[in-house]
Amino acid sequence: MRRAMARAAVGDDDYGEDPAVNELQRLAAGVLGTEAALFVPSATMANLIAVMCHCQRRGAQLLLGRDAHLHRYEHGGAAQVAGVHSQALSDLPDGTFDLDRLELSIREAHGSRYHPRPELVCLENTHSSAGGRALPLAYLQQVRGLADRYGLRVHMDGARLMNAAVAQGVEPARIAQHCDSVSLCFSKGLGAPAGAVLAGRRELVAEAWRVRKLLGGGMRQAGVLAAAARLGLERAETTLRRDHENARCFAEGIQALSSPLCSVSLEAVETNIVMVSIQGGWPSPEELCQRLQAVSEEEVAETGQAVSVLLFPWSAHTVRAVWHHDVSARDTELAKNKLEFVARKCQEQLALGLHPTPPSVGGA
Repeated sequence: MRRAMARAAVGDDDYGEDPAVNELQRLAAGVLGTEAALFVPSATMANLIAVMCHCQRRGAQLLLGRDAHLHRYEHGGAAQVAGVHSQALSDLPDGTFDLDRLELSIREAHGSRYHPRPELVCLENTHSSAGGRALPLAYLQQVRGLADRYGLRVHMDGARLMNAAVAQGVEPARIAQHCDSVSLCFSKGLGAPAGAVLAGRRELVAEAWRVRKLLGGGMRQAGVLAAAARLGLERAETTLRRDHENARCFAEGIQALSSPLCSVSLEAVETNIVMVSIQGGWPSPEELCQRLQAVSEEEVAETGQAVSVLLFPWSAHTVRAVWHHDVSARDTELAKNKLEFVARKCQEQLALGLHPTPPSVGGA
C-alpha cells in the first residue's frame, strides 16, 4: 500500500485534476452503483456533507438510531454545523429500528407547524454499536418505501458497507440502491490511512463538492491517499472475508472456554466485530482490557510467550474486539490464548478472595 502511495500520479484535486482521485471516485461509484462519488478526508465528513446536502433548511429533522455513530460519535455536527435537529429512535439488537415507531415519528411531524420538518432518514450499515450487524436487505427496502411515502430521503452511513456486502454475499450496489446517498470509509477494514467517499446522484455529488470546500475538506495532491484507498477497495472481498473468519474463530474460542467471567453471542457475530459480555463485578471491562494488554513474568513463564492484546472497554459490561487486515489468523489464536490465560488467573484470584472488593452501592 505504501508503494502504491509513493508511485501515485497526482494533480490538484481541488481543480479535479488528480488522476488517482478521479479514478478512485469512478471505481467507488461503480462498486456502489451510483452515478458519482466524491473523495473526502473522513467518513464523519462524508456523513455531515450528506446531511447538509439533503437538509438545506435550518430546523429540518433527520431520524436515526440512538446508538448510531452519526448521532453519538460525530460531535453533533448535524446540529452544530448544519442546524439540523436529530430525532433519535431506539435501536433494536440487530442495528435496525422499529419501522412502526419510525413512521409514527414521521407522521407526528409531517405537516405540523410545531415540529421540525422531517427530511432525512439515516441508517448505519454495518452497525458498529450492535457489534457489526449487517442490516437485512428486506429492511432496507421497507425503509426506502416508507421514506418515499412521506417524501423523505435516505442516507446510509456505510463506513463498513463492504463488510455487510461480504457477510450477505451480495454486491455492494444491491445494498446502496435503497439510499439517496451512501458514505464508504477506506481507513477501517480496508486498511488505508485515511479517506472516504460520499456517493449518489451527480447533482448531489456536485453540491457535496461545494459543502466539502465549506468544511475545509478540499485537498490538493490527494492522490497519495486515493492510491491506498483504491488498493484497499480492490482487495476488499478477500481481506474482509478473512477478517470475518478470524472474528468468528475468536468468538467460538470464547464460547468454548465456558468461563463464568465472559461470554459471546455467536448469533450476533456477523462480520469483523465481537462484543464480549463481562459477567460479575470483577474484573470490570476496563480492568480486563488492562490485563489483556499487559505482559507479566508469570505469563511468559507459563506460556513461553509475551502477548499484548488491545480490546476496547465498550460499556459497563462489554468489551469490543475488532479485526482488520493487519490481524492474522495466528494473531487471533494468540489473542484467544491470552484471553484464556487472563480469565483463568482472574478465576484463581476470585477463588482465593484476592480480587478488589467493588464499592458498595447505597446505604443501610
